[in-house]
Amino acid sequence: MTHRRRGLTRRQYLATAGASVLVAGLGSRPAFAQAAPIRQGYQTNMWGMPTYYLLKSGLLEKRGVKFEEFAVPSGNLTMQQMVARQVDMGTYAGPSFIIGHDKGSLIAIAVVENVGKTARVMARKDTGITKMEQLRGKKVANQTGSSTGNIFVDQIAKGAGLNKGDYEEIRMDVNNMVAAMAAKTVDAMVTVEPYNAIAEADGLAVTLVDFYSFDKLPVFMAATPEFVEKNPDTVVNYLKAWIDVERDFKQNPSKVADAIYGFYTSKGYKMSKETLQKALARVEVGPGWPSDLKPYMQKHAEILLQEKKIAAIPDWNKAFRTDFMDKARAGA
Repeated sequence: MTHRRRGLTRRQYLATAGASVLVAGLGSRPAFAQAAPIRQGYQTNMWGMPTYYLLKSGLLEKRGVKFEEFAVPSGNLTMQQMVARQVDMGTYAGPSFIIGHDKGSLIAIAVVENVGKTARVMARKDTGITKMEQLRGKKVANQTGSSTGNIFVDQIAKGAGLNKGDYEEIRMDVNNMVAAMAAKTVDAMVTVEPYNAIAEADGLAVTLVDFYSFDKLPVFMAATPEFVEKNPDTVVNYLKAWIDVERDFKQNPSKVADAIYGFYTSKGYKMSKETLQKALARVEVGPGWPSDLKPYMQKHAEILLQEKKIAAIPDWNKAFRTDFMDKARAGA
């Protein structure tokens, strides 16, 4: 099995970010007036695929919600676009959200999924590396600044006795890492699905550790405060559509897999549908607010503060807007 990429470089993504597709609301006229389309950001790794499915499923149109889509390789790029007010909503994990709240007052309207099982540290199979400690002195591909990148450096590597400088960190977008492994320019990679499953299926890499044992990696749907203030009814209807997405993921996974498989094959990725389904099964979709979220986020914020990546610990009562999800559940 081979793996190829066509036209998915970071530069191309950012260059085409403004060339979005406007989708008008279909069906019956909604009972609210949406001031402007949601400029929806999402990442093209597996973390963003529930959002991609949301956009392509017609579920937003059924709720009368209009949108534009902005795709990038990883969520931290969406976060940066939101801080710059180029995008209204986007998905990313806790560390990126905390940074986005610190730099741009971004707020979370829900946790939409857990993806700890999708993120792994993998070593090139022909290196013989089987343990994290063996990465000392090795070249490790890492998307610096991403949530997975921060968790790897600050928690997983440190937990294995590896500090910065003990390994050579190669800055790289996650969607370029399998090609780098195949070219033997890196010894290991910190990446997410479906790239892990592709590397595994191609016989290129072995798993050293997945993130779930360290971090369940809840993924937030975040929004700019300006959009939320101007469009509260849109936010509620948007979250109602997310409840519909959760239902499809649980009750009709083959329909979901077909849509997402079509995305990757259209971009030139060569993988079997079985490989895609294995990768997709590692995503746990469930919009809501976990009861243990604040202590979890407090821990990440303290790490980021210590690393001087943020100026202060967020006020979680301001950072989290739980009321929208409550209204969506009540009216779903």
